[in-house]
Amino acid sequence: MFDYTKSILERVSFDPILFCKELEKAIKSLLPYEMEQLREWLSTFIIEKPELQQCLLIVNQ
Repeated sequence: MFDYTKSILERVSFDPILFCKELEKAIKSLLPYEMEQLREWLSTFIIEKPELQQCLLIVNQ
Protein backbone atom coordinates (compact mmCIF):
# COMPACT_ATOMS: atom_id res chain seq x y z
CA MET A 1 0.00 0.00 0.00
CA PHE A 2 2.88 2.36 0.75
CA ASP A 3 4.31 2.05 -2.78
CA TYR A 4 0.89 2.72 -4.29
CA THR A 5 0.45 5.78 -2.08
CA LYS A 6 3.88 7.06 -3.00
CA SER A 7 3.16 6.74 -6.73
CA ILE A 8 -0.14 8.62 -6.37
CA LEU A 9 1.51 11.41 -4.39
CA GLU A 10 4.28 11.74 -6.96
CA ARG A 11 1.70 12.08 -9.74
CA VAL A 12 -0.30 14.81 -8.00
CA SER A 13 2.67 16.74 -6.62
CA PHE A 14 2.12 19.49 -9.20
CA ASP A 15 -0.90 20.70 -7.18
CA PRO A 16 -0.40 21.31 -3.42
CA ILE A 17 -4.14 21.16 -2.66
CA LEU A 18 -4.63 17.87 -4.45
CA PHE A 19 -1.44 16.53 -2.85
CA CYS A 20 -2.79 17.33 0.63
CA LYS A 21 -6.12 15.66 -0.14
CA GLU A 22 -4.42 12.49 -1.35
CA LEU A 23 -2.15 12.57 1.68
CA GLU A 24 -5.19 12.70 3.97
CA LYS A 25 -6.67 9.67 2.19
CA ALA A 26 -3.38 7.80 2.54
CA ILE A 27 -3.16 8.47 6.27
CA LYS A 28 -6.54 6.78 6.77
CA SER A 29 -5.48 3.59 4.98
CA LEU A 30 -1.82 3.11 5.92
CA LEU A 31 -0.59 0.92 8.75
CA PRO A 32 1.52 2.50 11.53
CA TYR A 33 4.85 1.27 10.16
CA GLU A 34 3.84 2.50 6.68
CA MET A 35 3.09 5.91 8.17
CA GLU A 36 6.67 6.05 9.42
CA GLN A 37 7.91 5.21 5.93
CA LEU A 38 5.66 7.91 4.51
CA ARG A 39 7.05 10.54 6.91
CA GLU A 40 10.61 9.65 5.93
CA TRP A 41 9.81 9.68 2.23
CA LEU A 42 7.94 13.01 2.49
CA SER A 43 10.80 14.71 4.29
CA THR A 44 13.12 13.96 1.36
CA PHE A 45 10.53 14.48 -1.39
CA ILE A 46 9.45 17.91 -0.15
CA ILE A 47 13.02 19.24 -0.20
CA GLU A 48 12.70 19.45 -3.99
CA LYS A 49 9.17 20.88 -3.84
CA PRO A 50 8.93 23.58 -1.14
CA GLU A 51 5.35 24.43 -2.15
CA LEU A 52 4.31 21.12 -0.54
CA GLN A 53 5.84 22.03 2.82
CA GLN A 54 2.41 22.83 4.30
CA CYS A 55 1.33 19.23 3.79
CA LEU A 56 3.83 18.05 6.39
CA LEU A 57 1.47 19.43 9.02
CA ILE A 58 -1.11 16.83 8.03
CA VAL A 59 1.29 13.95 8.61
CA ASN A 60 2.65 15.30 11.89
CA GLN A 61 -0.75 15.66 13.56
